[in-house]
Amino acid sequence: MATEYGQGYGRDAGPGFLGEGVEGRRHRLPAALRAPFEARSWKEFGYLMLNLPVSILMFTFAVTMVSLGAGLLITFLGIPVLAAALAGCRGFGALERARARGLLGLDVAAPEPLRVRKQGPMAWMGAMLKSGASWRHLLYAVLHFPWAVFSFVVAINFWAYGWAMLTYPLWFWVFPVWVGQDGLQLYGDETHRIYLDNPFEITVTALLGLLLTLATPWIVRALTLVDGLLVRGLLGPSRLATRVVELESDRGVVIDTAAADLRRIERDLHDGAQARLVALAMDLGLAKEKLAEDPEAAARMVGEAHGEVKTALQELRDLARGIHPAVLTDRGLDAALSAVASRCTVPVQVEVDLPSRPAPAIEGIAYFTASELLQNVSKHSRATRAYVDVWRVDNRLMLQVVDNGAGGADASGGSGLAGLAERLDAVDGILVVDSPAGGPTRVTAELPWRHASASGG
Repeated sequence: MATEYGQGYGRDAGPGFLGEGVEGRRHRLPAALRAPFEARSWKEFGYLMLNLPVSILMFTFAVTMVSLGAGLLITFLGIPVLAAALAGCRGFGALERARARGLLGLDVAAPEPLRVRKQGPMAWMGAMLKSGASWRHLLYAVLHFPWAVFSFVVAINFWAYGWAMLTYPLWFWVFPVWVGQDGLQLYGDETHRIYLDNPFEITVTALLGLLLTLATPWIVRALTLVDGLLVRGLLGPSRLATRVVELESDRGVVIDTAAADLRRIERDLHDGAQARLVALAMDLGLAKEKLAEDPEAAARMVGEAHGEVKTALQELRDLARGIHPAVLTDRGLDAALSAVASRCTVPVQVEVDLPSRPAPAIEGIAYFTASELLQNVSKHSRATRAYVDVWRVDNRLMLQVVDNGAGGADASGGSGLAGLAERLDAVDGILVVDSPAGGPTRVTAELPWRHASASGG
């Protein structure tokens, strides 16, 4: 259903969520030709070269210590040896994360720390043996060794053969002068030998070397992608631990937001309706005193008090509407957003296409988000029309507010949009702001869809 206030505003074509952006630096050479000389390619190649010695050290330590600890489990010494093995693997994991950060630009957070509930070595060993992150580090030390051998061999061979063949025209003279043969031997047996010694063969060899040299950085990059997956999957925090951290952060945001809302309500009550009611009580007291000696003045004061009562009631209604409007509970998002749009200073078209009502909490957040965005349109956008669209995609509730104002809205730096983004993030929502200078501004909110219970409407 679409409800229009003033001049309508359809789905005008506009820039995408990413906007036009700033063009990156232009390169004279394409990426395929730049890759062999870029610092990134040499860092990735250096990472693979270090893979083998580091992996040999990790694998040797892990296998030796675990084997020793397993063999000593029949005695008490096996437990501290296994704990020391896991601790050493965690140390190697820190080294690997630092190596990936320095050479691959891969920033992997440290895993969850040990939860040692008591003091003493026994508690520490127990926590180490119970830690899933410690065992993942041990698994990395074992699994990384065969991969390191493979990636080292592939990288060194492609790099060495590529550059050797590419530069062959510069050093092929070494063979007749110092080796006593016509050139690089391609094939040979007891009766027949083939050398790369004429200009055509030398040129073909250099061209093949050029192809290998150009392909090597991309092969190395593909190999380091696997290393990145291993580091991120085995040496970083688990998904459960990451989710717990996110939920703790979201809980803090929710608590702070609720506290801020309570302070706002208390301030509005204290400065608005409460102050008016106090003044009303004083006026009625004065009117009561004047009722016998000056009825006309008392009647005039009662009339003024009646006006104050109406104003206080209106302020209380506005405050209640800001908390959770009755129209949202009774009639849903379509009617509630239409009421908000009717109070906007610019013409707004509202379209709500939902098969059913979401959960009250999600519905309330969607209403609050749209209200704040329309207030921004009224106060800051200098727009002449706006559009609100609400729909559902799979298990997500989508809300979009578009205006044709001056643009330049920014969701960073503690603005109102940043506060909205934090509110949405607390319920696994997303806020995307596309507002290039000169407009238009397109703000899209994405919320999880949860069905309303039978009691919730």
